[in-house]
Formats: sequence, C-alpha cells, structure tokens
Amino acid sequence: MPDQHVVPYGDKWAVRGAGNQKVTRITDTKKEATQIAREISRNQGSELFIHGKDGKIQARDSHGNDPYPPKG
Repeated sequence: MPDQHVVPYGDKWAVRGAGNQKVTRITDTKKEATQIAREISRNQGSELFIHGKDGKIQARDSHGNDPYPPKG
C-alpha cells in the first residue's frame, strides 16, 4: 500500500500516493487534504505524511503498521 502524502500544489494542497506521478486529489486547504489523505491511509493501513509549504515533513501518522505492543 503506498503511503499518502499531503503536499503543497501551487497555491493549493494535494494528496499524493508515494511513488505516484499524478496526485489523487487537489484541495483549497491543507486541512481538507489532510482529512482526505487520513481516510485513504486508514483504509489502506498505510503511513500518512503531512508536508509544509517548504516541502519538509511536518507530521506523520501511522495507520496499521505500528508494532504492538509499542517498542520502548
């Protein structure tokens, strides 16, 4: 399952699966893109990466690949 990324897309935001050339969705707000990406990530049991305007990862959320019990 490809990880999902929320990335800047011009003056909008996009949801893109890791390794995909095409974006899955384009939204006006980062919040909306994050909600869509989180839903896809939950359904696929994949990772979610939220990028800032500078392209750097700001937050990460895991849906299904966490070890149980957690390490540490």
